[in-house]
Order: sequence, then structure tokens, then C-alpha cells
Amino acid sequence: MKSLISIVLISFLLTPDWLTDFAAAQQEAKKEHKFILISFSGSDWCGPCIKMKQEVYGSTDFGSLAEKKLVLVRADFPRSKKNQLPKEQVKLNEALADKYNPSGKFPFTVLTDENGTVVKTWDGYAFGSQETFMNELNQAVN
Repeated sequence: MKSLISIVLISFLLTPDWLTDFAAAQQEAKKEHKFILISFSGSDWCGPCIKMKQEVYGSTDFGSLAEKKLVLVRADFPRSKKNQLPKEQVKLNEALADKYNPSGKFPFTVLTDENGTVVKTWDGYAFGSQETFMNELNQAVN
């Protein structure tokens, strides 16, 4: 029982924080010399987005890498009225999409350097490809 509690606690502690303001993320990335990972998702309607959040972003491997090398930004575009974001957040997300995801793909992941220059993009999510994504992400940030 103690080991189960320890595992849950460690998983919780390794769950990275996601920012919702790219400007704030950029300031943090510059200060800490990290990359910025932007995740464009539809949290309440996009099945692949939901799976990516669970299977990749929720993994301890991702959490460990994010802690060392990444500042995370989530640009969410929910559809359900109960999940609607504040108008100011919608504006921030739309501006970010205009710059980094003009085609409106979901899920769409963008890795930038601390200055906002695109290093790599991932279009969509193939189920079961967590290992591929993590390998590509590791290569890009190392």
C-alpha cells in the first residue's frame, strides 16, 4: 500500500505545469534556457487530443523531460459551453494559433526555441506512438 501511495505521489509531483500565456512561457524559457512546447488541443471533443494528453503528456518520461528542458503551453479550443474559456484566454489561444497553427489542426504540437522560432512540429497523434514522439522530442531538445 505504501509503495502505491509513493508511486501516485511521485507521478503527481512529476506532472508538469502547463501555462496558457505564450508571452509568460517565453519569459520563463529565456530565463531558464529551455524550449517551449505548445500543444493545440480540443480537450472536450478531439479524441486524439484526449489520448495524447493521457498517454504522452501524462507519462513520467514526458514529465521528467519537461522538468529539465521544456516550458509547456496549452492552447485549448473546447466546444462545450460548460468548458468555455474566458474571452481573454480565447484571444490568446487564437493569436497563438494564427502564428503557429494557421491550418487549425488538432492535435498539433509545436516545439520552439526560447525566442519562439519553430524547431519541430507534430501533426496529429497516432495511437500507440508515445515512444516515437518521445524519441523525436528527445532528439530535438538534446
